[in-house]
Amino acid sequence: MKLPLVVGIDGSESSLRATDWAAAYAARHGLVLRLVHVSVRESHEGSVSPVEDRSSPHVDADLLVHDAAERAWRSKPDVESTTEVLYADPVQALLREGRHATALVTGSRGRVEITELLLGSVGLALAARAECPVIVVRGAAFSRQGRHERILLGVGNSPAADAVVRFAFEEAEARRCELHAVRAWRRPAVEGASHPRLTAQSVHFHQEQASTLLDEAVREASIDHPGVVVHRATPERTARKALLRRSAAADLLVVGATRRHGHIGLQLGRVAHAVLHHAQCPVAVVPHLG
Repeated sequence: MKLPLVVGIDGSESSLRATDWAAAYAARHGLVLRLVHVSVRESHEGSVSPVEDRSSPHVDADLLVHDAAERAWRSKPDVESTTEVLYADPVQALLREGRHATALVTGSRGRVEITELLLGSVGLALAARAECPVIVVRGAAFSRQGRHERILLGVGNSPAADAVVRFAFEEAEARRCELHAVRAWRRPAVEGASHPRLTAQSVHFHQEQASTLLDEAVREASIDHPGVVVHRATPERTARKALLRRSAAADLLVVGATRRHGHIGLQLGRVAHAVLHHAQCPVAVVPHLG
């Protein structure tokens, strides 16, 4: 049985866009949509049970998830949805939800009075610590609605990033769109002052190495998903710049986040951190063991 797709909602316009995006994702993959609102106020007060007091904050929370479910139904009436209001710390509550989820979906900003709270303190923490993929829905409507028909995959240095690659291929297959796999590279700084002929040889060497590593990274998934058209790119620039530049023409950017055994702090690399803040399309951060 497939695990649900969990969406963190707070009533902001950003979370409504995330609900729309998640409903479409759930429809493509045959998932149940689980809409979750975590009440910060009640978790801090901690003195009133939602069963004992149906005062305004609780009623508003119930209406919030009800409205989100109705919005999802209007968008994708065939998608089954459930709702939940939780009274806890947002990060801890959603991390627990992620243990039994196909993925966690959030918007890129919080409510007006706490602008960017969702991404700044919750979304980033989820992407850095969740056990399942975390998708932050951002970018223009053209990208959010999948009109580019292109998935962008950032291939990094970890040889254990199969889950990242599989996630990108599965989404490209579900959308019936192209997959653009990118592995950026940079020559060592000392080589920039070398003899021109040696520099040219170095460029060729590093580019061939990047191309080989990229082919190896996508080879198995390409065999498992023969219908996915894969375009490979090995630009000479930082991975951050290469992915951000291409994100304007993508419907989803997929990157990895390495999880290390015994490490309990934030585990989010510089590239993932940068694209979560600046990509021009939704971003999926997929955890893998390193």
